[in-house]
Amino acid sequence: MANYSSYKKVSNDRIVDGSIPSSAVTSGSFSNWCIKWFYGQTNVCNPGCCCNWSVPTGTTRMTIEAWGAGGNGHGECNCNRCGNWFGAGGGFYNTKTIDTTGGCQYTVCAGGTYRCCSRECTGCHGCSSYVNGYNLSGFCAFGGNRGCYTNSWTSSCFTQFERCCFQPGAMGGDFGMGNHSGASYRADGWNCHCFYNNDAMPTGAPFIGTLGVSYGVRRCWIRCGCWTVPYGHGGQGAITSYCGSGHCGQGGQGGGGLVKITYV
Repeated sequence: MANYSSYKKVSNDRIVDGSIPSSAVTSGSFSNWCIKWFYGQTNVCNPGCCCNWSVPTGTTRMTIEAWGAGGNGHGECNCNRCGNWFGAGGGFYNTKTIDTTGGCQYTVCAGGTYRCCSRECTGCHGCSSYVNGYNLSGFCAFGGNRGCYTNSWTSSCFTQFERCCFQPGAMGGDFGMGNHSGASYRADGWNCHCFYNNDAMPTGAPFIGTLGVSYGVRRCWIRCGCWTVPYGHGGQGAITSYCGSGHCGQGGQGGGGLVKITYV
C-alpha cells in the first residue's frame, strides 16, 4: 500500500540540470570531500614530518594513504675498480578507511631518510610512515630497501623482492603493497675496468607516479648519487670504474615519505 514516504521520493532523471540553485539546498546536505597532505623536505638530511592533526568539525569518515621513504643508494666501497650493484627500493604503500569524529586527534608521521649519504657497500633502509589515533592502531607503510654494492666480478649483489603483496590487515591497513630493489645490469669487465656501461635503476613508490631514475658509468669514470629524488623513491648509488685507489663516490639519499588523508 502506498504511503507518504513513497510519494515524496524524486528520481534523479526527473530533475533538470541547473534548475535547483544552491541557495535552495540545506547546508550539509551534500558531502564535502577534503584532502590533507603531510610530507617533509626533498633535500639532504630530510627529517620527515611528524605532527598532531585534529579532525575538522563535522567529519565522520576518513581514508588514510601512506608511503614510506625510499632507501638510500649504496656507496662506492671499492675505490679502484668497478663492481656489481643493485639500486635502492622505493617506499611501501598502505591505506585504511575508518570512522572518526570532529575533534579527534591523530599523530601523523611522514617518514624521513637517513641523515648521511652512503659511503659503505650498503645504504640504509627508508623510514616508515605511520598514523596513530582514535579508531586506528598499528597503521604504517614500511620504508624502501637499501641499495647494495659488491666487489665480486662474477656474482650479483643481493636483491630482494621484499613483500610485494600483503594480506588484508597487514601493517594495520585495509590494502598494502610492497616494493623491491632496483634492477641492475652489469656487462663483463677486465682488469680494473668495466667493459661496457654499468646501469642500475632504483624503484619508485606505488601509486604516486614517480619513475625510476637510472644511473650508469663508462670506463674510467666516477659517479656520485644525485642529492634529490622524488618522494618515496629509492636513492641513487655511487659507482666508479677508475683505475687507482682513492677514487670513490657516495650514494644519494632516498625520497621522503608521504601521508594523505581524505576526509568527509
